[in-house]
Amino acid sequence: MGKCTNHSDIETSYLCMKHNIYLCDECLECRDPDIYCKFRSSCPIHFISTKDFESEPGKSTAKELSIVFQPGDIKVTVQEGDNLLEASQKANLYINASCNGKGSCGKCKLIVESGAVEHKKNAMLTRKEIEKGYVLACQAKILDNLSVIIPEETLEKKLKTIGMGKEATKKLEGLVSQIDPMVKKYTLQLEPPTLEDTVSDLDRLKRQLNQNGCDIHIMSTGIRVMRQLSESVRENDWNVTASVLQKKCSSEIVAVTSADQEKRSLGMAVDLGTTSIVVYIVDMLTGDVLSAASGHNSQAACGDDVINRIVCSEKDGVKKLKKMALSTINNLCLRALESLSESHKNIENIVISGNTTMIHLLLGIQAKYIRREPYIPTISEFPIIKAGHIGLKAAHYAGIFVMPGPASYVGGDIVSGVLYTGFCKESDLTLFIDVGTNGEIVLGNNEFLMTAACSAGPAFEGGGIRWGMRAESGAIEKITLDPETFKPEYNTVDNKAARGICGSGMIDLLSEMLFKGVLGQDGRFRIDEEHPRMTVINEEPAFILEFADAIDIEEDIIFTESDIKSLILSKAAVYAGFSVLLEEIGMDFSMVSQMIITGGFGQYLDIEKAVTIGLLPDMEREKFKYMGNSSIAGAYMALLSNDHRQQAIEISNTMTYIDFSSNTKFMDEFTRAQFLPHTESKLFPSVTQFN
Repeated sequence: MGKCTNHSDIETSYLCMKHNIYLCDECLECRDPDIYCKFRSSCPIHFISTKDFESEPGKSTAKELSIVFQPGDIKVTVQEGDNLLEASQKANLYINASCNGKGSCGKCKLIVESGAVEHKKNAMLTRKEIEKGYVLACQAKILDNLSVIIPEETLEKKLKTIGMGKEATKKLEGLVSQIDPMVKKYTLQLEPPTLEDTVSDLDRLKRQLNQNGCDIHIMSTGIRVMRQLSESVRENDWNVTASVLQKKCSSEIVAVTSADQEKRSLGMAVDLGTTSIVVYIVDMLTGDVLSAASGHNSQAACGDDVINRIVCSEKDGVKKLKKMALSTINNLCLRALESLSESHKNIENIVISGNTTMIHLLLGIQAKYIRREPYIPTISEFPIIKAGHIGLKAAHYAGIFVMPGPASYVGGDIVSGVLYTGFCKESDLTLFIDVGTNGEIVLGNNEFLMTAACSAGPAFEGGGIRWGMRAESGAIEKITLDPETFKPEYNTVDNKAARGICGSGMIDLLSEMLFKGVLGQDGRFRIDEEHPRMTVINEEPAFILEFADAIDIEEDIIFTESDIKSLILSKAAVYAGFSVLLEEIGMDFSMVSQMIITGGFGQYLDIEKAVTIGLLPDMEREKFKYMGNSSIAGAYMALLSNDHRQQAIEISNTMTYIDFSSNTKFMDEFTRAQFLPHTESKLFPSVTQFN
């Protein structure tokens, strides 16, 4: 037993024999997984951090097999019974697996050209794909020597991540005038020691840092740097680069290297959403977004919304949920870096923006009191954390700034949104909405900020909808119905064959069905069940969006009355939130100067149709403004600027939170809004004139 190197108050039996350090349960991460280590075969730390806990230890007697990946003729040796995802990782090939190898995301598609695998039937593969030899890498158990082709669509993602970075750079240009990271780098020429100048290497380094404007009076140094210091300063004739982590009330020398070994410093901005996670890789010298990647939060396997995640965590699941979130972020990080041919060890600055529950679970903090009255989080403003302490793929000393959140159900993602949109500096009254799994609203200007959360549920992000999905390839995002036959005409993301319908498509569909007479204002179907576009599933009427034969799948894509009910409840919660928040200060929608909409699904949102179903208020259309993913944009700003990091803290502290959980006004308004568009037609004059 020994004391954890990161948490001196914790005793642990996990000893890393390579570095001779102890690591507690929270820190169990192999520090050098890619470097040869003679202790690896018997190292519990490497085993736990690279394998599932359920895996049985012990020496394998399986025979070795050879896998060749094309293009590139990349060869790797694996054991019989391993899966292709593990083989690709061993070959240092990035294959997307956002569900963490559970076979539920359908992203890790490979083509087996020759050889045998054992592959279970999976709905994520079409008949045509199966005939062409497609398998899901995570579900394909290796039985023979294989030749495997990486599909073109998988290779295209490398270019796409770079393209997303260029697009983001254009949108974010000019937001940060002066770059001021958490980890600052100082290139120094130290004076070599002499018989007249015999101060220690560390004091010599600090002396030069002080001359370069760095405050050394509140500075500490880690033991890792001390052990490497004597060699580092002498390697290039006393020409060194020192990395200094700036904290709230102190600083720390976290790395010292020879100046000629210095590599490009990277940053990572993370939008940790309940349903989706977005990662930006940023050049910390220029502020350019070099690449970007997004994927499904694998925690969704434990529930679509934050309440279900908390319930799951209460059953000894905090560590499990932490691992799932880390796995998704690290997977996306590696995808983005692979497109740049950069190492994760170059990432020295990180900002994470997410709702309060997601942040608690990522950091392994108990979240159960968030859902229990009086709904108090463990922490709302976080200190600077090191990446190595939580297991993020980055330099072990990389500084992590977590965007602060004002309440249990309004988190750092909303603070990021207010920071990015900047309406907190303007005098005009603004209504801000981030529509996702949890609809968060902010009302205010430069004098006040009021905020609340309405439980919109995951419907707008595809959760709880039979054929709902994120706005990924194949998602129906725009749709109209023929007024006579009700035949749908639709557009899908990337113009691929339809695989489901995303949030913007659902709003279009609900509006179209209402206007074309397919639905009544109560959300029930008005056309006969014998109509060619109608069917019955589990004794429930459903509308057929696309027939299975037309897109080569096994089932028709349908939309049921239960799906419609879920959407109506979600839109009612959002509209009720708007109304009650305005009522709290004695105002109405006519007094609002602008309404800012953010969130992933809002990009393709048709404002007119969103008003038609009663999701958005019926006011002048020029007042509506869509500003994209404000959570990742705010994280990007905080990544590059200490001023913005401090401003985020001020915004969080300024917000007044209104709790809707026991608010009778909210429940009354919520009930009234469960109609298309609303039970009070006078609130939607531009809609009722067409009925």
